[in-house]
Amino acid sequence: MKILCIFLTFVFTVSCGPSVSQKKTKEDGEKKRECYLVRGVCKTSCNTWEYIYNYCSTEPCCVIREYQKPVPKPINSTRHIL
Repeated sequence: MKILCIFLTFVFTVSCGPSVSQKKTKEDGEKKRECYLVRGVCKTSCNTWEYIYNYCSTEPCCVIREYQKPVPKPINSTRHIL
């Protein structure tokens, strides 16, 4: 009788584990947190000045591109300074 009680307790605890929807919710939360850490936002679509970092469930994580200041080109002149 004790063995049956232990067996039923084991079966009950194993069958009541986290469901698939809870695991998916946890993964979605981790993806959104990772998106926020890179200063991104989960949106339905990204603008032209943003790039897609990863996906927050179904929508993309949009991160603003870093502005890179244009490098001035050196001026080559043929004039000689006296």
